[in-house]
Amino acid sequence: MISTAEFQKGLIIKFEGQPWLISDFQFVSPGKGSAFTRTKLKNLMTGNVTEKTFKSGEQFEEADTEVIKAKFLYNHRDRFFFCEEENPSARFDLPKELVGTSANFMKANQNMEAVQFEGKFISIALPIKVFLKVTEAPPSYKGDTAQGGEKSVTLETGAQINAPVFVKEGDTLEINTETGQYVKRLE
Repeated sequence: MISTAEFQKGLIIKFEGQPWLISDFQFVSPGKGSAFTRTKLKNLMTGNVTEKTFKSGEQFEEADTEVIKAKFLYNHRDRFFFCEEENPSARFDLPKELVGTSANFMKANQNMEAVQFEGKFISIALPIKVFLKVTEAPPSYKGDTAQGGEKSVTLETGAQINAPVFVKEGDTLEINTETGQYVKRLE
């Protein structure tokens, strides 16, 4: 059992019979009354995010989840198909709602982690940094830096991000998958 004093970001607890990821929490000790913990939770079955307040010392069961190394294969309509890295014939799929914004940065044969809860795959986690090629970038003109030095570019996955004006078509960029932002251009 896990108490609210042991909460940390990334911990998965079982709440209302489902696995919830603690994405943020704050311990609050008001001047009057008892202390409590304000948390931001993501339901790993539905993808919904909610805020909950728990009394200090409340106990929760740690969700029995298993992390498996997986590989992204392809997407069709609103479903994304994966296979287990150790056993490529073991395939599974997830709906777009559970993949979320990660879909913007996934390309075929990309390695990632899949989370399994009670024998069912419920979510995937990309590496924090991915490397993607720029397929479309508007040309830069002398003096562009006067407006902030950024432009919108299209990546090989179809996602559009803001990048510095010196980025051109064919460049490979490092992208932070948590924020969806440009990190650096690879030389």
